[in-house]
Amino acid sequence: MASTYLSRTPSSASNRKTWTWSGWVKRSDLTTGYDTLFSSYSDSNNLTRIVFWSSTSNQLTVSSKVAGNFPIDYRLTRVSRDTSAWYHIVVAMDTTQSTDTDRLKVYINGVLETAYEGAASSLPSQNEDTFINNNNVHYIGQTGGSSNYFNGLMANVEFVDGLQLTPAYFGSTNTATGIWTPSGATAISNYGTNGFKLKMDTTSPGADTSGKGNTFTASGTPTLTQGNPQNNWCTFNSLVPPGGGFVANTTVAWSKGNTVATLSNGSGNYGVTLSTIGMTTGKFYCEIKYASSTGSGVIGIRGTQGTNQNNFLGGRIKDFAFQTNGHMVSGAGNDSSYGGTWGNGDIIGIALDLDNNKLYFSKNGTFENSGNPTSGSTGTGAIAITPLSTSGGNDLGAYFFGACEYYNGGNAVFSANFGSPAYAISSGNADANGYGNFEYAVPSGYYSLNTKNLGEFG
Repeated sequence: MASTYLSRTPSSASNRKTWTWSGWVKRSDLTTGYDTLFSSYSDSNNLTRIVFWSSTSNQLTVSSKVAGNFPIDYRLTRVSRDTSAWYHIVVAMDTTQSTDTDRLKVYINGVLETAYEGAASSLPSQNEDTFINNNNVHYIGQTGGSSNYFNGLMANVEFVDGLQLTPAYFGSTNTATGIWTPSGATAISNYGTNGFKLKMDTTSPGADTSGKGNTFTASGTPTLTQGNPQNNWCTFNSLVPPGGGFVANTTVAWSKGNTVATLSNGSGNYGVTLSTIGMTTGKFYCEIKYASSTGSGVIGIRGTQGTNQNNFLGGRIKDFAFQTNGHMVSGAGNDSSYGGTWGNGDIIGIALDLDNNKLYFSKNGTFENSGNPTSGSTGTGAIAITPLSTSGGNDLGAYFFGACEYYNGGNAVFSANFGSPAYAISSGNADANGYGNFEYAVPSGYYSLNTKNLGEFG
């Protein structure tokens, strides 16, 4: 959501002691400080919020501040730093309970969290009022006062006024996979006066589908996603540093749920970003838009994702990348003429065929070198890539989509579309499974990169 958020001010106060908040969250940039999920804000000294606490700790925290003091300050011991996964978070409050540990319960992926920092006095006092459900502004995606914005994606955000509920109302374990997924086994019969249910997967992310009509207003343009907790989509990986060696002076800023990477580097340096999901078999397609740059870039695949990312331009037998000058960098630093030049605003398509170890690149919908991604083992116009079974190049047993800005001492913005675009689409094309939203047609037999397609074809 970056600097965007949703807001609503209830017309009247309701139950400030007992309520439940549930949301599915996919985090993004972990370097920007406090990531607020939900808050009720009167002023900077009077508020209640659910937040990931600081870029250094990344601990989920529920706190209430009254006249500058914190009668509630519940910070989990565990950290939440996985930017590739969805977390399901339930915060269930009932300060009327006689036992202090029953007054505030926090669940992650269906499991009650019991380890927290701080003394038991950080828990709510009996009959403590929160600012949640007061008639002051409530935010999804910031604390209030234009601060502590949430960086990432949210889906299926629900609030139940007047009840302290368990995760069974919002999710359940898939018996086939053992994974916690949406769709609670127990139905919610009444969301209460100020309750709401926001699916956040439409053009109106604040639309309330609970039947209560408590719709939120969007500020800015919240990022909507084709992905959801039941089908996790690939993004860029913000957990892996963008550099090492040549790229020591590189920084990267993440936005739109890690689908946009802004690489900044010093002269003579390189910046690299790779996908969260690797591929070992099957055929997959993505589009990466070279949104803007002051220098040169490459877009391609890499057969490694280690603790830091060196440049695409040499030393690894499993690097294959298409440069802005139309050249192909392949293997251990081989550089040869390949296709046409490309630059700002162009969309580079990547069709990766790991069944035949072939690679194809397109520019704005036309495949380079007269490539035909559907030509199978003959690989018409294809780039022959190193089989994953071949040793060397820090092989981790998978190929990753990636992009790199190199040797220009400037900035470059790469917008990735692994099926859930970060930029406006003028046409709209899905894969054969009906997944994804691409600018150009997905080649027959290729699929967008998400967990359902990976499980079926990868």
